[in-house]
Parts: sequence; C-alpha cells; structure tokens
Amino acid sequence: MNALPSAIIDALRAVLGPENATLHEPRFQGHEQRYVQDCIASTFVSSVGAYVDRFERELADYTGARRAVAVVNGTAALQIALQLAGVEAKDEVIVPALTFVATANAVHYLGAVPHFADSAKNTLGLDPTALRDWLGATAERSGDAWRNRHTGRRLRALVPMHTFGHPCDLNALLSVAHDYRLTLVEDAAESLGSRYHSRHTGTFGRLGTLSFNGNKIITTGGGGAILTDDKHLADHAKHLSTTAKVPHRWDYMHDEIGYNFRMPNINAALGCAQLEQLPKFLASKRRLAARYREAFAGLEQASLMQEPQGCESNYWLQTLILDEAAADQRDAILTATNDAGLMTRPAWTLMHQLPPYRDFPLAPLPMAESLARRLINLPSSAGLA
Repeated sequence: MNALPSAIIDALRAVLGPENATLHEPRFQGHEQRYVQDCIASTFVSSVGAYVDRFERELADYTGARRAVAVVNGTAALQIALQLAGVEAKDEVIVPALTFVATANAVHYLGAVPHFADSAKNTLGLDPTALRDWLGATAERSGDAWRNRHTGRRLRALVPMHTFGHPCDLNALLSVAHDYRLTLVEDAAESLGSRYHSRHTGTFGRLGTLSFNGNKIITTGGGGAILTDDKHLADHAKHLSTTAKVPHRWDYMHDEIGYNFRMPNINAALGCAQLEQLPKFLASKRRLAARYREAFAGLEQASLMQEPQGCESNYWLQTLILDEAAADQRDAILTATNDAGLMTRPAWTLMHQLPPYRDFPLAPLPMAESLARRLINLPSSAGLA
C-alpha cells in the first residue's frame, strides 16, 4: 500500500478503533419507539396529526424561523420554496456546481434552468467574489430584472448550499443577490445545527430548506422542511404541499396545481424524538472533529476541513482535503479505506459533468473542479465520538 493511504488508515484507526465504520448512520436512543407507537395508536399515521404540528413548531423554535413547514423530503422542500420565490419556467437559477444533484433537480422540476457557479475554498459553498465577477461579465439589465446576455433568460434566484454542514459566506452572497435582484433561497439540507454569525442557516434568504433523510444529522426516515419568516409564504407552502385542497368538512376543491408532498405524521413522530437529541448529536460531532484534527495533525499532503471563520458548523460529514499534488491518490485512498472497512466517499460528481446537465449555463469552475478531485468524506456518525 502507498504511504499516504496507509497513513490515513492509521489516523482513522487511532480515532475509530479496530471496528468497521460506516459513513453516517442514524442513532435512535431517545423516545423514537414511544412516539411512533403513540402515533400508530392514534391511527393518524399519514399527512395529518399532532406530531406534524409539533415537529413544525419545534423546528421553527430551534432554527429561529417564524415558520417551518414539514414535507416529504428536502428536494420537495426546495422545489416548493423556489416556486414560492417566483421561479418560473425558463428562468435561470444560480446553484453551485459542487452540490448533490437534488439542488439542480429542484430547479429543473419547475421548468427552470440551473446555472452552475464556482465554490470557495474556505467554505466549499458558492464563492461570492467569483460569482460577482461572473455576473458582471454575463448579466445585463432588462427593466427591473437581470438577464443572461448569452441566453436571454431572466436570472431569477440564487441558491447557496451549505456543503457538508459548513455555512457559506451569506452576507456577501446576500449582497450579490441584492445587486442583481436575485431571490436568495438557502439549500440548508445538510446544515441543521449550523450557524453563521450566531444565526441558524436556512433563515437568511426569503426561504430556506432542510432535509431529514436517513443519513442526515437527524432523520425522519425521509423528510424535509421549508423555513420562512413570511406567514403568507408558509401558509402557501402548506397549501401547495397538501394538493392545494381548500379546507372543507367534506368537499374536495383544489384551487391550484398542488403536490402530495406533506410529511406523514409517523415520520414527524420520529423527527420529534430526534430533534430532542440534536444538541447531543452536535456535541458528539464536534468531539469527533477534534479527535480527527489531532489524529491527522502530522499528516502531510492533506488537511481536515474546519468550520469557516465566524461560523459554527454541524460537521455533518467530516472532510479530508488532499493537497493538489496528492489528488491523483484519491481513488487509491478510497479503495484502501473501504477495503479496510472504513467507509469513505468522494464529493459528488460536479453538476455540469452529469449527462442531464452537460449543456446548461456555467461560470468558470476552477475551484469546484479542484475540490471535486481532492475531497474525501470520512466516517462521521454521531456515535463514533
């Protein structure tokens, strides 16, 4: 085995011990069974029930948002949030090239066009400086809006994604959004528990979205939520996610095209139990990050991603960043660690390199392309600390 893969395995073993370790598994050590059994006993296991209402209230309280609307998954949350933000067919929506495919898919589901932008080294999220430079060369004023001078399409929204739980430079991105009349919608799917200058991610844009998939910091099995301070937007989100059915004792009237996107009550019951344990999960993840930093301190050719200055990251996925000179060893490291029973993963394939999105508009992507060659996610479950 090459020296670098061997050194990384040794560092991982120093933290994790001799057992196998998965990338990120959920922990159920609270009231999960009790709440789910209570939900079953109530017979309200589908899209109406006390646990849905409770989960929404407690999410809003925790994040500081005025309202939270629970839905079936994070992708559905982002799709509805973009629709409520005014995104229409043929609009362009700026998203990071370095993201999970759901960010681009949610744009595409509305008939809009994802426009891929570069990442910043210190956050792994959208780079506001590079984005401003790109828009300065690409955008042109058209009445009250800005358009892509190459495609003629309206530039409508900006979607920062907080990569692996590390907050983007939100103040700078809000400034770009203001200057180019872009509605900012946060993809905070990975960053529950993360804060930017003491304020929770997902609460800076007009709307924000969360995910509670099985691999997230808390899980509802499958689920997501929309965050907003706008009561009318929250009410509309709830309406759209419930097939746009007008409330009535017996009549079925739907006043617009809606979606069957509501979170089932049984999933929300699981989420309530998980949310009670979130502070413990966050503390455990920070301990794991500290142990990894100590174990990898003497490692040459690689470094651990740390929370950006002024931020508190949830460290959803612990991330090793190889030096550029060691990028060609990434696959050897992935092979060796997984062969050793230590589950590691690379970053996602960049959006513009996926077959469905190869012909979509994009900015120069030097940092995103560099990071994609060099990022390795390490075992990150809260129980590992």
